[in-house]
Amino acid sequence: MKISRRAVSFGGMGLLAASTLPARAFDLPITDPFEGDGDFWTAVEAYIYGYPLVTMEMTRRVVTNVEKPEGSKGPMGHIIKLREYPDASFTAVTAPNADTLYTTAFIDVGAEPWVFSFPEMKDDRYFLFPMLDGWTTVFQVPGSRTTGQGGQVVAITGPGWEGTLPDGVVEYKSPTSLVWILGRIYCTGTPDDYKAVHAIQDECTLCPLSAHGKPWTPPPGKVDPSIDMKTAVRDQVNRMDAVEYFTLLGELMKTNPPTAADAEMVEKMARVGLVPGQDFDKSKLDTRFVRQIPEIAVGRIMLHFKFSDGDLKNINGWGFTTKTGVYGTDYLQRALVTAIGLGANRPQDAVYPTSTKMKEGLFGRAYDGANKYVITFPKGQMPPVRGFWSITMYNDKYFFVENPINRYSISARQNLKANPDGSIDLHIQHQSPGADKEENWLPAPAGKFVLMMRLYWPDDSPPSILDGSWVIPPVRKV
Repeated sequence: MKISRRAVSFGGMGLLAASTLPARAFDLPITDPFEGDGDFWTAVEAYIYGYPLVTMEMTRRVVTNVEKPEGSKGPMGHIIKLREYPDASFTAVTAPNADTLYTTAFIDVGAEPWVFSFPEMKDDRYFLFPMLDGWTTVFQVPGSRTTGQGGQVVAITGPGWEGTLPDGVVEYKSPTSLVWILGRIYCTGTPDDYKAVHAIQDECTLCPLSAHGKPWTPPPGKVDPSIDMKTAVRDQVNRMDAVEYFTLLGELMKTNPPTAADAEMVEKMARVGLVPGQDFDKSKLDTRFVRQIPEIAVGRIMLHFKFSDGDLKNINGWGFTTKTGVYGTDYLQRALVTAIGLGANRPQDAVYPTSTKMKEGLFGRAYDGANKYVITFPKGQMPPVRGFWSITMYNDKYFFVENPINRYSISARQNLKANPDGSIDLHIQHQSPGADKEENWLPAPAGKFVLMMRLYWPDDSPPSILDGSWVIPPVRKV
């Protein structure tokens, strides 16, 4: 079955959003056939615990399995620079954005640190370069909110590294060898602004510490033909049985160790053959359950999606979470965000409310371009952000919608016209609302559609989406 609630997205690159889950994902048995089997449920817990690390590794394999940077892919240690926004013909990645250009890289800091630099961001251009460890925790996030607009040279060091860095180089210590730099730079999409952002991207550099200050060209990547480049990463993870999954997890934990806070989980996992730093001992896993463990674990993750207490909010038809990026020992939430929004930012950097239907009746009603809709922001109550906000239009497959004005999102960069009382209406419909209202028009397809709001650097003082003191208005049918 499809992930029916994939509407809640958290701002990664959309690599997993189109994946599928086992048919039993939402159908756990009412009677527990494994009742009393503690090791079975320990294995389920271990699966959930390791879900982010296994998914990150499988994502890394797919993204880096090329000779040179191409589109959203690039070899290890190469900077991947997305140069323009996709149009309505683009269907490679779901839920693309038309607000920021990605500047990304996968690196391995186990052998030595890597040095990453970025230039000064002029004209108050919003940017951030979140750095994710192998467990998907955002361990550092240089950018407008945290370090200001100045340029910076940083050394990303791995677990246990000790040494001296050159003057002027700031150390960012990664808890794991695997690191994903997932940078975003704001861009209006005009030819002049594309040119300006391309210049910024081209000034970003990445090299191992041993090559810092010397001429260095990253070597070409080696393509591994055994890596599946077609099947969605999520599906590749889901189809592993427990032995294959835990064998990979055990191997990954040798260079991506658990944290000190994970001590209780580490002690539990040893009962089913998982000891950090060692190969997985499959003799400790009951072979009767190698298929059931992944199915039950994925089902538990998605039930958390469906019934979580406060982790996922639904306000006026908009679903979102503010528990992303840093998880502590909340392994279930971490696995959930991995499953439906790999690469999520910290909420202080971005929140992504998504709406698939109107708030109407018990279950709501899906949006349809046969109707006309409006979102009204009362005077002085536009989305409170210090970065930027936008609302993006997607069809029911989460792709951009072809329209006569080539507008895929609407934001403050449009010259939005206010009503006499100071409020602002955004018109969401298939046909133009008229020349006098087109600045406020977000074109919709003729059929079903989905809306996603992006709030980058949301205000942390009231009114704020972070504490609920700012409430997203509902979408109303005209």
